Amino acid sequence: MNATTIDPLPTPAASGRRSEAIHRFLVKPADAGIAGAVDGGKLLEWIDKVAYAAAAQWSGHYCVTAYVGNIHLDRPIAVGELVELHANLVYTGRTSMHILVSVYSTDPTRQKPVQTAQCLTIFVAVDEARRTVAVPQWEPATILELQRHRQARARISVRKRIEEAMATQRYTAAGTAPSATLRFLAAPSDINWGGKVHGGRTMGWIDEAAYVCGADWAGQHVITSYFGGIRFYRPIVIGHIVEVTARLIHTGPRSMHISVHVTATDPHSDEPALAAHGLAVVVAVDAAGKARHIQQWTPVSDEDRTLAAHARHLVDLRAEVEPFATAADLPADAEPSHFRAPIPG
Repeated sequence: MNATTIDPLPTPAASGRRSEAIHRFLVKPADAGIAGAVDGGKLLEWIDKVAYAAAAQWSGHYCVTAYVGNIHLDRPIAVGELVELHANLVYTGRTSMHILVSVYSTDPTRQKPVQTAQCLTIFVAVDEARRTVAVPQWEPATILELQRHRQARARISVRKRIEEAMATQRYTAAGTAPSATLRFLAAPSDINWGGKVHGGRTMGWIDEAAYVCGADWAGQHVITSYFGGIRFYRPIVIGHIVEVTARLIHTGPRSMHISVHVTATDPHSDEPALAAHGLAVVVAVDAAGKARHIQQWTPVSDEDRTLAAHARHLVDLRAEVEPFATAADLPADAEPSHFRAPIPG
């Protein structure tokens, strides 16, 4: 191999800003859901908090959640386990920060934690008037960071196609699919230090509504195995009337794909506004914790069939997303590196 001249890059340490955050704690009994393990909503709250910490310390501003990407929940987290959440900056736009959160958990008596989940989040920095502000630009400085930076860039176009597909769908009374709606007022306990309902709480509501819809169809407890991206549109404040509507749009042999919309209505107005939208996949499990076959749902109306096709289309689009690299994916001698590596092509 020919020798290549490489130039050093500025690092986060040189700019005086940290590009990562780590939260570490033991899972408490209060963290467990109905099934006895940490549910998807609680995990998303943790992810939102550690990602916010990374975004705020990098930007130096208050930040709001704009998007939470695909997350597989392959391994349940039990009470008493030691959990570590690592949030790492992988890409910056003009006002946005793309932050990869890796979740590790293990019995604290073991030496090496196991990666439980991985998720990309996007935060936007805002000023005191809640106007977006520019953020310092981040540059990768290691082989692993370069890999993740490339993968984050590649996801942008796929995410736009997914959001366009989601925006064209209509959910009306013409649909006959099973659904469930939770309705309540946003309370002071739901609000973060910025005065708005924090993204993690909203994601918890999405998980709860998906659970109600899925459990009703399956006739038993279900668990969330996957979130197919959650998009935030506008803030929710104390006193807003919140409606979280979950609707079954597709069933697989063992899975239920559930679309969830969150709307917020000012008590002085009759016009609900879409605040968030996401897709959850839930499964029914047997006594051994394995997914079991479920009753299949058959679309009846034209709208049902359109949404079922939409769910399959989203599965195909998300299959194009390359998983983010981990340190284990790199050769043993590839890290550490404090220099720019040649980018193939």
